Amino acid sequence: MALLITDECINCDVCEPECPNDAIYMGLEIYEIDPAKCTECVGHYDAPQCRQVCPVDCIPFHPDYVESQDQLMAKYRQLTAAKKANSA
Repeated sequence: MALLITDECINCDVCEPECPNDAIYMGLEIYEIDPAKCTECVGHYDAPQCRQVCPVDCIPFHPDYVESQDQLMAKYRQLTAAKKANSA
C-alpha cells in the first residue's frame, strides 16, 4: 500500500530527504507521494521513514493503492534495477 500525505501537512521539509525511492515531492500546496515509487520503505527499512519523522502524523496508508509485502518488494526490485540501469 502506498502512503499519502494529507492536507494536515505543514511543509516542514523533513519527509522528502528521508525517502529512499525519491517518491516524495513538493506539490502545488503540500508535499505529495508518487504511489508508483512508494514501497513503504520495503527493501530499505523496517518502517516507512517519512512516517517516522513526520511531526504532525499526516501520512496514512493510501486507500486506493493496496499492495501486499510481496508486491512492495517487487516494486522495490523494479525501482532499484531501473536506478542502476540509469546510472550505468
